[in-house]
Amino acid sequence: QVQLEESGGGLVQAGGSLRLSCAASGVTFSWYGVGWFRQGPGKEREFVTAISWSGGSTFYTDSVKGRFTVSRDNAKNTVYLQMNSLKPEDTAVYYCAARIYKGIQVPHDYDYWGQGTQVTVSS
Repeated sequence: QVQLEESGGGLVQAGGSLRLSCAASGVTFSWYGVGWFRQGPGKEREFVTAISWSGGSTFYTDSVKGRFTVSRDNAKNTVYLQMNSLKPEDTAVYYCAARIYKGIQVPHDYDYWGQGTQVTVSS
């Protein structure tokens, strides 16, 4: 059973940075593609970014391109989301999700989800 735990959220001023972590336990994380999603207040959950099992492929939603960077360290069973130039509209609960996927590209659906970490960006 995969367990995912997000950390690194918090309160930051607009223009600031945060780095989120998604740590996996109970599995060999290098078998898994990982995605980040977010759900803002009163909004539907939306896709943010994803990374393939090797880290060789990444994909970003347009609103975060050039500001967010996803990476992973399989030796540490951890995926990171570096968020720079944060905007108030980035305020949301951020979730990581995973599925076994050894394809070259990133997965498009996910089997396992973390509990989320709150990111609040003040103006």
